[in-house]
Amino acid sequence: MLVKSRAIVFRTHKYGETSVIAELYTEEKGLRKYVINGVRSAKAKTKANLLQGMTLLEIVAYEREDRDLNRIKEIRPAFVYESIPFDVRKGAIGLFMLEVARKAIREREANPVLFHFLYDRFIGLDTSSNSIANYHLVFLIELSTYLGFLPAGRYSAARPVFDLQAGAFTTAPPEHPYSLIDEQAIGFNQLLGTTALKAHELKIPRGLRQQLLDKLVRYYQLHLEGMGEVNAHHILREVF
Repeated sequence: MLVKSRAIVFRTHKYGETSVIAELYTEEKGLRKYVINGVRSAKAKTKANLLQGMTLLEIVAYEREDRDLNRIKEIRPAFVYESIPFDVRKGAIGLFMLEVARKAIREREANPVLFHFLYDRFIGLDTSSNSIANYHLVFLIELSTYLGFLPAGRYSAARPVFDLQAGAFTTAPPEHPYSLIDEQAIGFNQLLGTTALKAHELKIPRGLRQQLLDKLVRYYQLHLEGMGEVNAHHILREVF
């Protein structure tokens, strides 16, 4: 069966001398792996830059549900980034978003709403002319909605602590070390009240921003089994 779909390149692996296996998150079929032949040869019809992580594609693929590895018939760009490849900060944020998405999403079933969110956020990062310093922080909050662990409640005098393990604002610090208090809790509450496309409106100091990033990565690790380390997290620390 032939399936036409938009797709986001999650990652690729070498396969044989001239081919690759591409792990794509597709609009129509969820997470899929495809063999793409000859892409590493001198006469390749498909350019290697189409298979770099984060690339947005339109594909036509041969699909068999009883196979974990299928083949692509046609492939072309769905959107060409104009600033991400040339802007160090945007590139670092994009790679961070990609790594988090790749490690968090394991569905082989279609999830068009989640796909549209990711697709739009990569385009939004590329096209933004505003500050993107907080973009990845709000992205993490938004993505948690689709993954099922959106933080509960809001900061208040009665509930001034956010318990990362419980995923909610509480009246007092928990016994474990995974919590946000004082300015961290207030800054976190700011993130909850906006979207990535309006993240530039937030006034969060650089030091606090780094603390919130560390805490949000820990939040994901606490709520997603097997999440592991996020390597691009450390790149962001250097870039910002």
